[in-house]
Amino acid sequence: MENNIEALQVDKNKQPYVMLWKYEKLYEEKYGKKPTTNKYRDKAAMKDVIESVGFERGMDLLEYYFKIPKVGHPLIFFLYNFDRIDYIEKETVKDKKNREVLRRLTKEMVEGKE
Repeated sequence: MENNIEALQVDKNKQPYVMLWKYEKLYEEKYGKKPTTNKYRDKAAMKDVIESVGFERGMDLLEYYFKIPKVGHPLIFFLYNFDRIDYIEKETVKDKKNREVLRRLTKEMVEGKE
């Protein structure tokens, strides 16, 4: 999903609200209804996400979160586990690159033996 929000400079005080808005939009796209959120409480938790991984990475993690098979995609799960989601996403990308290299090397070996 391409969003112009990432390209814009967002005021630091508004970043948690932008992330909550993004979560709501992704949730609504996936489930066809708006999630129930407590903006005051969730703003503080999103601030922690931003302080830990940064605003842009947090936005990317929200998109990745909705690609994983998690029933209901509760916001509270994301807020408590964003660091694990970040690790898993990084490892998945690294694994994909390693598999591509192995496939290429295997193909070269097989073609070289013929």
